[in-house]
This record gives sequence, C-alpha cells and structure tokens, in this order.
Amino acid sequence: MTSVKKHDQTFQINAVKYVLEHPDLTMKECASNLGVGLSTLARWKTLYRHNNGVIPVRGSGNYASDEQKGIARLKKELRDAKDALDVLKKAIRILRKN
Repeated sequence: MTSVKKHDQTFQINAVKYVLEHPDLTMKECASNLGVGLSTLARWKTLYRHNNGVIPVRGSGNYASDEQKGIARLKKELRDAKDALDVLKKAIRILRKN
C-alpha cells in the first residue's frame, strides 16, 4: 500500500515560488527536483494564483477558536437529533399502518 505524503502549507508556497523563480525549468523538472507530482505542483500553483499568494489548507480539523469548535459540535448534535427524530417519525407511521 502506498502512503500519502502530506506537505505543509509553507512547503507548498515555497514550491510554487521555486517554480516562479526558475522560468528556465519546465514544471516537470521543478516537480522532479522538489520530489512532488507534476499534477500536485500544478494544483498548488493554481491555488496560489487564485488566492493571492496563499494556498488554503482544507480538512485539517482545526478550528480558529474554541467558540467555533463549540458551534461545530452543536451543529453536529442538532443534525444527529434531527436524524433520530426522522427515524422515530417513520417508525410511528409504520406502526400506525399495522
């Protein structure tokens, strides 16, 4: 099984800067020199260009504050409660038919 190598945001930004600072090299050569895939480097470059020099990192699971973490927890609890209520409503409808 192949393990997925994760690169932090600083590495990604520095990789894009490397590409921009070496116009004499192709993207494929830059990717090879950095040890990353060509499509990965191209994606980072696109994100860098569209987000004003920042590459957003998604899915880290970290929240900016304890308040945001609490809000996310409450939203999950509300969603779970609504799902449970829907299941109970369906069960009651089935029992009433019988």
